Amino acid sequence: MTNVTKTSLTSIEFPAPAIISVNGIDLEVFEAGKQNQGKPIVLCHGFPEHAYSWRYQIPVLAEAGYHVIVPNQRGYGNSSCPSEVTTYDIAHLTGDLVVLLDYYGYQEATFVGHDWGANVVWNLALLHPERVHTVINFALPYQERGEKPWIEFMEEAFGEDFYFVHFNRQPGVADAILEKNTARFLRNLFRKNVPPAPPEPGMVMINLAHADKPLGEPVMTKSDLAVFSAAFQSSGFTGALNWYRNLDRNWYFMADIKPLITHPTLMIYGKRDVIPPSDRLHDFAPNLDMVSLDCGHWIPQEKPEETNQVILQWLEKQDV
Repeated sequence: MTNVTKTSLTSIEFPAPAIISVNGIDLEVFEAGKQNQGKPIVLCHGFPEHAYSWRYQIPVLAEAGYHVIVPNQRGYGNSSCPSEVTTYDIAHLTGDLVVLLDYYGYQEATFVGHDWGANVVWNLALLHPERVHTVINFALPYQERGEKPWIEFMEEAFGEDFYFVHFNRQPGVADAILEKNTARFLRNLFRKNVPPAPPEPGMVMINLAHADKPLGEPVMTKSDLAVFSAAFQSSGFTGALNWYRNLDRNWYFMADIKPLITHPTLMIYGKRDVIPPSDRLHDFAPNLDMVSLDCGHWIPQEKPEETNQVILQWLEKQDV
């Protein structure tokens, strides 16, 4: 049985990036364990994150024999930030990962997603099931497609000031505020055991950009946080926010796709996260295992040793 200790995570050296042309754009990609051909695992970050979010997982997975591939997805880091909003829809986001597999010569891989990255991985398994071997997702369960487009539903349920709705109805406003207050926003957001947004409606993201006193213990050291800040100061936030601006487009796009994921699937929750476990996830992913860790939303960074232990022990059972 694989055992991961804290000593496995000391003196982490983050890989140098490569710029890879895929799907009509350039992706900034970090990789480790290239010698471990035949065991690819692709790690997909969330919002507002960076490939660096997986710094604790990359060396451990590579040491365990995996070829670890970690892209900054479109709109993030030094990856392309197309100007057209619709180029951030789920067809493009999943297409990037498919062509990335083609670049490395793999037919399929284990895909791991956190937050928005989990949304991409869920949909990748539906749109390109032949390219997915196993699924590991954090924090965000599969988003069930209801009777109304998601932004329309949220606007009716939570009002026009709910941040998902605000990003869509007032494009450019949040972008400018977050870009003006990048370091403060990220400092306030990345806190242990503090959810990224409270359950009540409101302009949470913008409020965090203005707050003087952050709540909770920081997830990252100042030097780690500086990596995120520098990335968003360079790229801006519009590309990342455009993922939100395609939610309704994605709702229509997925209309004829059967919501059934048959791949072996691991769902990892944070017990203190505002996003609750889904009691219907087994309906969409019947070959499912679920684990909860005592932390908030930023699971791989809040609980790195436990996260690595869970991932590796589960993968061992799948004979990946």
